[in-house]
Amino acid sequence: MARVVPVRISSAPVPMADFYREELLRHRRCLASQREYYSERAITEVDAAIARILSRLEQLCSKDDADQLMSGLLRKFDSVTGLSAWSDPSKLH
Repeated sequence: MARVVPVRISSAPVPMADFYREELLRHRRCLASQREYYSERAITEVDAAIARILSRLEQLCSKDDADQLMSGLLRKFDSVTGLSAWSDPSKLH
């Protein structure tokens, strides 16, 4: 059976900041859905950290090591949210 691969309508590349913005927002939504498992202080601190990064995202993405920096930050958020473990089965190979 052939595998269906989603095709982008636009050939324009997704700007790096847009990609990381969406990833950070996904972590924020995941954290909100797990609110019952964390203290209010933990939720507030992680949400504030995400907000700080979002406010500086363009600046962070302009750095030479932006991919390395942002992937490290996303791994740290993932250690809290566990988002990577919530894989969408439709996106698996």
